[in-house]
Amino acid sequence: MHAIILSLFPLMALIVLGYIFKRRNTFTAEFWVGAEKLNYYVLFPAMLFANLATASIEMHIVKTIVFVSVVVLGCACIAMFSLKKILGIKAARFGVYVQSLVRFNTYMGLAIIASLFHQQGMLILAIALAINIPMVNVISVLALTDKADTNIQNIILSLLKNPLILSCVFGALFNFSGLPLWAGLESFIKQLAVCSLPLGLLCVGAALQFFELKKDVFTLVLNSLARLILMPVLTYFACKLLHVSTLEMQVLVIFAGLPTASASYILTKVFGGDSQLMAGVISLQTLCSAFTLPIVIWAVM
Repeated sequence: MHAIILSLFPLMALIVLGYIFKRRNTFTAEFWVGAEKLNYYVLFPAMLFANLATASIEMHIVKTIVFVSVVVLGCACIAMFSLKKILGIKAARFGVYVQSLVRFNTYMGLAIIASLFHQQGMLILAIALAINIPMVNVISVLALTDKADTNIQNIILSLLKNPLILSCVFGALFNFSGLPLWAGLESFIKQLAVCSLPLGLLCVGAALQFFELKKDVFTLVLNSLARLILMPVLTYFACKLLHVSTLEMQVLVIFAGLPTASASYILTKVFGGDSQLMAGVISLQTLCSAFTLPIVIWAVM
């Protein structure tokens, strides 16, 4: 457990530092907007491309991750959409609940996996991201949209323009092409990738809004427990059922125990959902993950 805490401490410290910088107005609001855009459109896609383009990808790993992801997300969606029908939850709030359960903080995930499992673990996580990012984006948009307003064309276009999805697709295609990556270009991409995680974690901290925890406390706590505890437990049993290897199981369970994505707030706002509730969920889950993630990691190590 001591080694796990040592691995997680710098990551959590960066998040706290980002929160302090934002609260004390150390940098302008425009700085944080620019930093998030730089990371989302350039640095983070460079990291995903670098991990997928140059790695040795085995198809059985891809199939395993697809099966586990479909089982876990399928169970979560069946449960959530059944509750929506039974309780008559409006799309504005239902979209928040669904995103809180199925989305994940990619910056934290990559930083944790890189610290614990290095390159081998990063490859597994990169494949998991390539598979899960399109699925959770579709699920999130459907959850935030009333059935009558659903536009499949807009959903497909948003996926095609997503820089994270595009970087995964191009990275995988380049890998399968067998073409060599020029050493100078590879070094350049890796330098961009190195900048992504610390900047991303600072942005995670800057996005936290704890004043939203004053309302909907029961809902926030229940939602956080489902994401941080129930999802990794469900993933663990799915891995056991499908006889997944130890390393793949470790990475996927930790991945399932990540708090929801900070970007959920923006998506919720764009689709007219309860963005303030979403801000509260993101903040509480990020805070609680400092306590739950060490337990999840300890349980699978």
